[in-house]
Amino acid sequence: MRHVTPKSARPLPDPFLDPDSTAPAIPVRAIVRGGLDAALAALPAAQADYARALDFRASAGAVLALPGSDGRVGLALLGLGDTVDPAQQAMLYGALATALPAGACRLEGPVADPTLVSIAFGLGAYRFTAYRTDDKPGAQLVLPREADVPEVRRVVSGAWLARDLINTPANDMGPAELAEAARALAAKHGATFSVTEGDALLSVNLPLIHAVGAAAAPGRGPRLIEIGWGDPSRPRVTLVGKGVAFDTGGLDIKTSASMLLMKKDMGGAANALGLAATIMDAGLPVRLRVLIPAVENAISGAAFRPGDILRSRKGLSVEIGNTDAEGRLILADALALASEEAPELLIDLATLTGAARVALGPDIVPFFTADDSLAAEIGRHAAATADPLWRLPLWEPYTRLFESKVADFNNAGSSSFAGAITAALFLSRFVADTSRWLHADIFAWTPTARPAKPEGGEAQAIRAIYAMLRARYGR
Repeated sequence: MRHVTPKSARPLPDPFLDPDSTAPAIPVRAIVRGGLDAALAALPAAQADYARALDFRASAGAVLALPGSDGRVGLALLGLGDTVDPAQQAMLYGALATALPAGACRLEGPVADPTLVSIAFGLGAYRFTAYRTDDKPGAQLVLPREADVPEVRRVVSGAWLARDLINTPANDMGPAELAEAARALAAKHGATFSVTEGDALLSVNLPLIHAVGAAAAPGRGPRLIEIGWGDPSRPRVTLVGKGVAFDTGGLDIKTSASMLLMKKDMGGAANALGLAATIMDAGLPVRLRVLIPAVENAISGAAFRPGDILRSRKGLSVEIGNTDAEGRLILADALALASEEAPELLIDLATLTGAARVALGPDIVPFFTADDSLAAEIGRHAAATADPLWRLPLWEPYTRLFESKVADFNNAGSSSFAGAITAALFLSRFVADTSRWLHADIFAWTPTARPAKPEGGEAQAIRAIYAMLRARYGR
């Protein structure tokens, strides 16, 4: 399953067995809360008594392994609770991957969406093992014959890639290592790859990327990573991913508590690469371009300062109100560059604002677009894939919140209100055609493990976006 990994990672076992597998497998029976009494009545008396003794209530995501006559696990029960949304219900199957013992399991009876159920199992099977020596094998799912097996594998593989990159600490995942991960992905799929780094960024007019990364130590300097794939005659789809490998806040330094998760500030880049991997593996008929501005927002004598005025690729000037609002600066140059090619669809993914988390929490991704049709498409596919996104408005009157008296814009603005919206509005100023643009303000992290969502780095929005692209462009 794991194709592109950090240099120190050990591959995880494949969480899947093909539908024709003859391996002995634990049968799994899913039960809604309302059907619990009938389900227990259908069991042998000893198993039913065991389930009652352990107070199994078919709660959402609860798993109970029942002993067989030989003392081994003879049957597993999966609780679906009162969940009625079919996609959310499918995600509960992700609990099986870690709740069952090592070995094969097989679903009993028909399921509403065998492909999504299998994806959920694969997402739940993920573990970050790069630095552990005591990892143990997990359960494997015999894939249902009705599942789209290649689709299951590519979607899960893309999510695992994103999670691996995010979970890797910054000492092993700086801008250079992020570029190497992109290089390996490009090589795997026969894509083109290039990287522009250091002072060369100035010569190709990417000054904001250069300024944000200028304080980093030697070898960890700023760079723009680019992947190109597909037939140039096909519709052009460009992905931009925020690649801040670590964010100290710069001279407006973060507190120590706020820095603890800053290895995930390249989560936009990680998710862009995971999405690109899925698109290329599926062979979607698009001309794909991936742009990743990769930097470390560090502190040194070369660091950009509060009060500096920086010129962007687009020619607009930006007053620095806060050096901890660096993500929008590097994205501004990358989005301006992407817009020059006039792609049919321009999508950026970024761990951009804490305001997005205050508004919608860690699970739901706010997104912004001026295209009502695109927003509706994303909404449908987000619901169908259990990859939740929620549209927020590009409310133009809030432009006043990042006005500057000495430059075209201030990167931080004058108020703490509407932070996710003002950040999106700031980015929109660097996009040539906002009707073809979608911005997703992701968290890229799961703070508490749940079915299909292990604690740690998370792939967010990319399953929904991939499903939208697949529906829009076909095969």
